[in-house]
Amino acid sequence: MHQYWFFIGSYPVRAYSTLFLLAFLLGLGVTVYIARVEGKKHLVDHIMNLAPLLFIGGLIGSRIWQVFFFDWAYYSVHPGQIIAIWHGGLSIQGGIVGSLLVAIWYLRRHKLSFWELGDLFAPGIILGQSIGRDANLMNGDAFGSPTGGNFGLLYPVGTLARATYGNRPLWPAEVWEGQGDVIIFALLLIMKQRKWPRGVIFLTENLLYNLERFLLEMLRGDSPRFLFHWDAAQWTSVPVIVICAILIPYLYREQKKRDAKDQLESLV
Repeated sequence: MHQYWFFIGSYPVRAYSTLFLLAFLLGLGVTVYIARVEGKKHLVDHIMNLAPLLFIGGLIGSRIWQVFFFDWAYYSVHPGQIIAIWHGGLSIQGGIVGSLLVAIWYLRRHKLSFWELGDLFAPGIILGQSIGRDANLMNGDAFGSPTGGNFGLLYPVGTLARATYGNRPLWPAEVWEGQGDVIIFALLLIMKQRKWPRGVIFLTENLLYNLERFLLEMLRGDSPRFLFHWDAAQWTSVPVIVICAILIPYLYREQKKRDAKDQLESLV
């Protein structure tokens, strides 16, 4: 766990920033690769044009989510720290919301299918999230609560985790989440081997990730708790899980209707 790779003069090259950028670039590379493999080369230019907009929207959304939903008690009395993204990190869920808003605007403007692009982006998104958790580990944020035993992660001096809990072993919540994201990534690639109704892969990624996130948040120790002892991430995950669980069968029904209509028209 090293917050800095090295220094250029007095300027620190942060592990968090470099891994965050790496996560975005590798996720983008996977998306472009999938588009080419699936014979959708006409969408590659749109993916590349959309990428910087998604990066900016995701960065803004993730910071807003982190500041106002996860740790407003701190930032309300330290407003100068709001733009310091290396302090307290970024919220993955907020980043997804910010990116979605930008994507919806772009896709409507260019009359492109949201579900088609969502299915293309889904594996890259979850891969990026996995690498992003490595950034959290190196930075010492998004940490777990004390395990209560002699096992767990010990964060070094200078990290937020150490400042919060001292020399106490913590649950490796962010590590397990990153590993779970890799499993979801593999499952999505397996799903790509057959045809699904548009949007199902994207919704499956969101469903599995938010289910995983809800469960692992029980081990987190860096966020305030609200009703039912849930934190902001769990309260974000629940409606997403419900929406995805409703939309997936809906997309299947709509696809069956289209298939039946196509068969009827072919007979005529």
